[in-house]
Amino acid sequence: MKYRFPAAVGLAFLSFLGLIFVMQTFERPPVSSVQQGFRGTGMVQVANPRLAAMLRDVNQAPPALEAASADGDRASTIYENVPLLGHLSIEQFGRLMQAMTEWVSPEAGCNGCHVEGNFAAENVYQKQVSRRMIQMVQRINTQWTNHVEAVGVTCYTCHRGQPVPAAHWAAMPEHGARGMAASADRQNLGLPSVGLASLPHDPYSVYLAGGADIRVATRTPLPSGNRQTIQGTEATYGLMMHLSQALGVNCTFCHNSRSFASWEESNPHRQTAWYGIRMLRDINADYIAPLRDILPPERRGPMGDALQANCATCHRGLSEPLYGAPMLRDYPELAPAAAAPR
Repeated sequence: MKYRFPAAVGLAFLSFLGLIFVMQTFERPPVSSVQQGFRGTGMVQVANPRLAAMLRDVNQAPPALEAASADGDRASTIYENVPLLGHLSIEQFGRLMQAMTEWVSPEAGCNGCHVEGNFAAENVYQKQVSRRMIQMVQRINTQWTNHVEAVGVTCYTCHRGQPVPAAHWAAMPEHGARGMAASADRQNLGLPSVGLASLPHDPYSVYLAGGADIRVATRTPLPSGNRQTIQGTEATYGLMMHLSQALGVNCTFCHNSRSFASWEESNPHRQTAWYGIRMLRDINADYIAPLRDILPPERRGPMGDALQANCATCHRGLSEPLYGAPMLRDYPELAPAAAAPR
């Protein structure tokens, strides 16, 4: 006699599989929420304590080295070829070199940037890159305080003990691996860069290297006055997905949900983000992209360009990088006042 599997059992099994699938889309309690705006506007930040604990271990600033005296002879009086930091005292210079080694190349040590036995030589390309990055850090701490405020940045903010920051981006080929429904720019593939959404995969080239207008909300219902496009809207949403992931927040961290376009009804964080986007445009265009010609192939992207910065490069899932550790206070050698020779 042929055994027939009871329909009720099969239905129960399928329901169980469906429940497991659905549950994967939910946050397991407890989940905390904090009201950030007026009641009824939906301006609430939701946080998962378990995910927060995972982020804590990879976002700790290292203990600051013992402070150095600014007194005494300048570094340029005993070291050769120090055009950028020669105005520091010998003690300050040594402290900063020790810190940079730990921040960027703890395994290679001094030889990560210098020729062993001849520190004045320019043979190692990393030395040229480091010099330009120091200038970039000084510019951020001087010109972009509307974004970094008094906290400032150091090399560790991005590098975290690695020669190349873990979070970066580069231009991608238009015709890469594509799914059945994917377009030329690999839309519909659900890539991590846009939160696995069906959006153009590279919002960075347009908005963090280029200066495309991010505000896509039309001001008129008439086609003759509407210059915004569906493509521009999708690319903008892709950038917003990146911002949300990079800072570990949702849309209402910056926006009022009743009127996303309104600056008057937005949180102050939106203004900070506005400056951050323009800071990235500045440093990518003036400091990082021009390094392409001196970088070896393994330090470039698929299209041969330099690996550039986005919001995740510093933030790593936190609204305040390194939980707001006072990097500039601990390393005054990189403060605005130290940027000009004495």
